[in-house]
Amino acid sequence: MTSSPTTNDWWTSAVVYQVYPRSFADSNADGIGDIRGIIDHLDHLAALGVDALWISPWYPSPMADGGYDVSDYCDINPDFGTLADADALVSQAHALGLRVIIDLVPNHSSQEHPWFKDALAAAPGSMERDRYIFRDGQGDNGEFPPNNWPSVFGGSAWQRVTEPNGTPGQWYLHFFDVSQPDWNWESPDVLEEFDRVLRFWFDRGVDGFRIDVANSMVKESGLPDLPDDAAIGELVGDSPMWDQPGLAPIQRRWRAIADDYADTPQGPRMFVAEAYLPHDRLVRYLEPDRLHTSFNFEFLISAWKASSLRTTITESLAAHESVGASATWVLGNHDNFRPVSRYGKEISGLDFSNPSAPHAQFHGTPTDVARGRLRARAAVMLELALPGGAYIYQGEELGLPEVEDLPDEALHDPTWERSGHTDRGRDGCRVPLPWSGCAAPYGWSANANTWLPMPNNWAEWTVESEQQDSTSFLALYRTLLAERRANPALGAGTMTWNESGDEVLDFSREPGFRCIVNFGGEDVAVDATTVIASSVTLSTHGTTALVGRDQAVWLRA
Repeated sequence: MTSSPTTNDWWTSAVVYQVYPRSFADSNADGIGDIRGIIDHLDHLAALGVDALWISPWYPSPMADGGYDVSDYCDINPDFGTLADADALVSQAHALGLRVIIDLVPNHSSQEHPWFKDALAAAPGSMERDRYIFRDGQGDNGEFPPNNWPSVFGGSAWQRVTEPNGTPGQWYLHFFDVSQPDWNWESPDVLEEFDRVLRFWFDRGVDGFRIDVANSMVKESGLPDLPDDAAIGELVGDSPMWDQPGLAPIQRRWRAIADDYADTPQGPRMFVAEAYLPHDRLVRYLEPDRLHTSFNFEFLISAWKASSLRTTITESLAAHESVGASATWVLGNHDNFRPVSRYGKEISGLDFSNPSAPHAQFHGTPTDVARGRLRARAAVMLELALPGGAYIYQGEELGLPEVEDLPDEALHDPTWERSGHTDRGRDGCRVPLPWSGCAAPYGWSANANTWLPMPNNWAEWTVESEQQDSTSFLALYRTLLAERRANPALGAGTMTWNESGDEVLDFSREPGFRCIVNFGGEDVAVDATTVIASSVTLSTHGTTALVGRDQAVWLRA
């Protein structure tokens, strides 16, 4: 049974709904989502049946990277509201039994952060510069970057500054956009500042933090060059850019702060890590004195294939069991192609059962939306039946597709510019939610000029429309989440695979629950009298129900 807001270790079973605040709801008609818009629709989340909401960055920011360029970690972006609005949201969410998780962005700040401005004004070797990663350049006049590290968003990870006297000077490191200088986690000032940030929000009632790029904060001492053939996504082996041993003491420091709140009436606070890592490396972050949970991204990026998903599920559960942690499943987020469209591609993801299989290329490849919708319905039944917690990205409960035809001039993602207009970035999954009505902006705002344009064909996918359709995505999600809350077999725990052929995922959970997902062309027969829920209306013959290709069913075992 999912944990109540007063239960310890609530995160082991919680279903968390991700809110991208710029796109959730606009309350003041400025074309940008805001905190009051979230408050106005908390009833939607309560009726959906989730246990918590995670709010993507709501801090003051120039918005060069969707709010992940933070200029003040202890305030609210004026576009989104005020600290009083944030307090009201936390209070009202708690009154509805919903916990609140917010984003922590510890790898980098905005270049508009006061400390970075201080660093630019200070001399090389100063305390101010030591809070970030400044280095002298190579070459006779320091004209070349300190090393060959690339930025995730394209180009070099280094930017040269102009010193206060007007001369070309040192370089600073930015793993992401040039406007996002990386913090130096060897600086005591940085350690103490983030302690203050955690306590500031915990004291205001926030229940936890999602840690942005949790595997990138610490860099190898000396900042050695990457091998010439290494890629930015190199997450295994001895990369000096990722997954460094120095992360462990920081995580233990943060865990101790969260544990300080365990005896408060609100109960313990938690962390969930964003870290794209193989399972054996990922679960090190979840050792008992470190972080609580981490997203399972192999599950997200897996191809829609029984053997691939079975491989990653089995490996993930074994790895998590080895450290006594609960797995956390996710199908999408603000950085990834929406499931409905991803599963509608010919190559829908990585095949973890066949490492030599080709990688998926989503942008610019055809999408079979009908097939994707069918698979996405089955996928959420799989996700919510697995042991552990789960996350839902806003719009998944409506079956929203990726918006693949946004005009070039509408794109905001810095990847678009940094890649020389070859990578369209992540805006297609960030389009505002449709709430009601027959035309854009679908009740999302009183302003038709939404920050990203909304498609003209979303009328059937509004919350209002889907609430009236018993076969809609929204109806399915509500059914599944209600069952998950009521059924003691679901949430944290264990599972057992049943053998039902290579093209079927079939597992049992105790007491008395079974999930079947069919990936093949041959129907799977089940006892219709034991069906709890199904991804679509199943074909039946007497007391026998048939689970067809790309369909899923929950059964009383």
